[in-house]
Amino acid sequence: MVNPQQLDAALRTALETAGRGHRGANPLVGACILDAAGNIIATGYHLGAGHPHAEVDALRRLGKIAKSTAAELTMIVTLEPCNHTGRTGPCAQAIAQAGIGQVHYAVSDNTSASGGAQYLRSQGITVSKFADDTAAKNLNHRWFLAKEAQRPFITVKLAQSMDGRINAPDGTSQWITSVASRNHAHSLRSRVDAILVGTNTAVLDNPRLSARTPDALLYENQPYRLVMGQRELPADLALMQSPDWEQIRTHDVHEVINRANELGISHLLIEGGASVASAFIDADLADELYCYQAPLIIGAGKASVTLPTTTLSQAHRYRLDVASNESLARMGDDIMLHLEPLPHS
Repeated sequence: MVNPQQLDAALRTALETAGRGHRGANPLVGACILDAAGNIIATGYHLGAGHPHAEVDALRRLGKIAKSTAAELTMIVTLEPCNHTGRTGPCAQAIAQAGIGQVHYAVSDNTSASGGAQYLRSQGITVSKFADDTAAKNLNHRWFLAKEAQRPFITVKLAQSMDGRINAPDGTSQWITSVASRNHAHSLRSRVDAILVGTNTAVLDNPRLSARTPDALLYENQPYRLVMGQRELPADLALMQSPDWEQIRTHDVHEVINRANELGISHLLIEGGASVASAFIDADLADELYCYQAPLIIGAGKASVTLPTTTLSQAHRYRLDVASNESLARMGDDIMLHLEPLPHS
């Protein structure tokens, strides 16, 4: 018989395991499977959109087991199992088909994927919710906020010198950060639904905005390209080589979000320039930041972020995203900081 102390310990393990995934369109989720004595015999996590959910990952790691034996097992999940078919099938059905006898989850799912607990109960499975869901809610506090606001999860990428510059006074900027940083940024592009830049960045830097491997090959998943601003764009820009792009003629971040919702974008990456990134940060629409910090001091040039701050109390405060699989890492000679806003009080 699994006791409450073992359940709490398993939840802590599930929360830690969840951090092996990537933030984005889907939340970080971890799962544990306990045997009849309360020992953890399998763990799972959700890597990101399109990959197996944590529950299915844990079941796969558990391997084949007779249903009569499975009925003695308990699954612990940081989020209520989904009852929804999207890029993957419903986790609630997978749990029921495996024959798991008990399921305990930390946070109820109030999105379109909800209903897993009810389905499991209808299949004769014992289901309960942990009384204290604080840690599990905190794990994905920005994802929940984005869902409540009915908008994409938004990532802002900054690549800057030690003194926060993104170019020199003459406009040169290639390359401030290292090859390793740029490769990591390309892998980030491959995980999102769309990339947004301003018209100045599109014209002056002329980026392709594709997601490329270190060998210069295209990742299987390529993001949709969005350009924000009123400026007329030349017809020969590199990003126009593919039809998967459009210009949103506005400087209003909320109009951009509305269009992103119309396009079905669930994870949006803001790549620049400074004005665009600053607008999303100032509006508290940056759910996570990747900051690539290069070991050079330029001394002048454009700042990576420009906000209407007049006193320290107005500063936007962040913390290392220690729950994720990467919070602070060396990228060649650079340092990569993965940051998230402090939870709203």
